[in-house]
Amino acid sequence: MVTWLYFIALDGAAPWLQQAAAVTGKTVQFGLPVVWVWLVQRQRPQWQWPSGQGLLTGGLFGLAVAAAMLALYFSVLKPTGEFDEPANAIRAKIAALGVGSPAAYFLLACFYAAIHSLLEEYHWRWFVFGQLARCCKLPAAIFISSAAFAAHHVLVLAHFFTIASPWTWLGSAGVAIGGATWAWLYQREGSLFAPWLSHAIVDAAIFAIGYTLLH
Repeated sequence: MVTWLYFIALDGAAPWLQQAAAVTGKTVQFGLPVVWVWLVQRQRPQWQWPSGQGLLTGGLFGLAVAAAMLALYFSVLKPTGEFDEPANAIRAKIAALGVGSPAAYFLLACFYAAIHSLLEEYHWRWFVFGQLARCCKLPAAIFISSAAFAAHHVLVLAHFFTIASPWTWLGSAGVAIGGATWAWLYQREGSLFAPWLSHAIVDAAIFAIGYTLLH
């Protein structure tokens, strides 16, 4: 709902309005888990430090995914022109959000890779997956939470590639696989640090590809 509002419904609106909708929506999204756990379940969230093995596993998975994405882009998608038309839409969206300059884009990339990735792990793995794991078997909890995690990426990719494009669904399937891996890693480690590290590396690679499209 948040993605649809600021990314689709307000597409073409003034940058301040898109930014306000995004900030408001994400504040509600990321505030809900704490409110639910503290006020409804009356529990105190507990955070655990990761193991070295968990960080290594998460880091290696993130690097493998990042390398595969970069290889696919530079060896297939860019040479064949698959991104030529979507690149125009991406440039327009970036400009509409008010982050068209290299400096602003760099700051946005740092925020998403370092901070937003943690917020998504806290929301999707700690809260959504964690709550599902209380009432579902582990495979079902992983599948449902990962499918939900991929759902808003369908909207974003369809905005750039169209809903019928195979790249929309291949990309979304990749997101779901990543979400499932991070849920499994979180379940094994009991800590968000390992999936956060992995997620941050992948997001950094996404923004690196985005920079080549914009500049």
